[in-house]
Amino acid sequence: MTIITREKLATYEPQLLKYRRHLHEHPELSFQEFETAKYIVENMSKLKNAEIIRPVGTSVLVKFKTGKPGPKIGLRADIDALSIQEERPELDFQSKNEGVMHACGHDIHTSMLMTACHYFDEHFDELTGEVWAIFQHAEELLPGGAQEMVKTGLFNELDFIYGQHIWSGLPVGVLDIKEGPASSNSDTYRIKIQGKGGHASQPEMSIDPIIIGSMIVQKLQTIISRMIAPQEPGVISNTLFEAGRSSALNVIPDVCILGGSVRSASDEVRQIFKDNITKMAESTCAEYGASCTVDYTIGYGVTYNNPEKTKFIRSIAEKMEDTTIITEKCMLGGEDFSAFSKIVPSTFVFVGGNNSDLGFDYPHHHPKFGIDEDGMLYGLQLLINVVEQYPTYFN
Repeated sequence: MTIITREKLATYEPQLLKYRRHLHEHPELSFQEFETAKYIVENMSKLKNAEIIRPVGTSVLVKFKTGKPGPKIGLRADIDALSIQEERPELDFQSKNEGVMHACGHDIHTSMLMTACHYFDEHFDELTGEVWAIFQHAEELLPGGAQEMVKTGLFNELDFIYGQHIWSGLPVGVLDIKEGPASSNSDTYRIKIQGKGGHASQPEMSIDPIIIGSMIVQKLQTIISRMIAPQEPGVISNTLFEAGRSSALNVIPDVCILGGSVRSASDEVRQIFKDNITKMAESTCAEYGASCTVDYTIGYGVTYNNPEKTKFIRSIAEKMEDTTIITEKCMLGGEDFSAFSKIVPSTFVFVGGNNSDLGFDYPHHHPKFGIDEDGMLYGLQLLINVVEQYPTYFN
């Protein structure tokens, strides 16, 4: 296997940076990526061998159809941003959209794939089969753009889909490649506790939903500690607790709202969480004469890396210059690439972008999130080599 080196791709770096800077300056929220999609279409339409399709919503599909026998390979990038005010005044390409920021790196994913399309267009005669550049909307918000795209049935015919995520927790040059689960199930719950309000000086006359809510929050952690094996990954984080008013501190409220996030890496553990969160909330409320409603929302599923295809990706990474390959445990963040991995053999890789010397070491979804742009060339190299090497490797 002779891979395309980053040195050979250096001529594409100005285009890569141009795309990234523009996209970072103009972020848009999930399901609202109208200008982003327009920007992708305008630039990809300039490529002589590209066919532009609008599959659903604000997503964009760019096809390179060679007419020659070969695999159909999908490359996916997400295009949406987050409702976060950026705190990076030192950047000359800081977000221009108030309260909206590319705080997860989707601008980087999109710019890498757009730049890869330039390479495919310029080397079109060397390609076989078809290459599909999938610019997916709404990764950050349920029900997720990937699920909408999968429902079209359009992507069932692909032989392989590759996805990647720039990762602020990994130094530039480090690639996290894992077979099997790559990201977790990501669900949410909301519990409304109906008690009986009253005067703070007469608690015996009320049914205090705050006390009940506090008990439920603590009990939920016993699902982790006593109902699943210690080796099984799982998280229950209660992130919402609403009750009462600051202007009425002498009033016991009648309602308390709890809510949170649930992460698991298997369908079995997911079901344990779902069943027992509901059971614990209802039984605790009943014990104290209150009632409750529990809304448990099934979110993104596990992103599953096909072992055979992931071995192929690893073989490319092993030949990449100045690269370290690691295999960390399943990431407990949610990723709607999982919808693609359910229908087509897939691989999802984490590409290092951390550089603490430059101040790019904040976590994803943080107002100061940033990435060392040197990491982008690693991602570009992977995208291009997936297409270049696949036909020979699986011949």
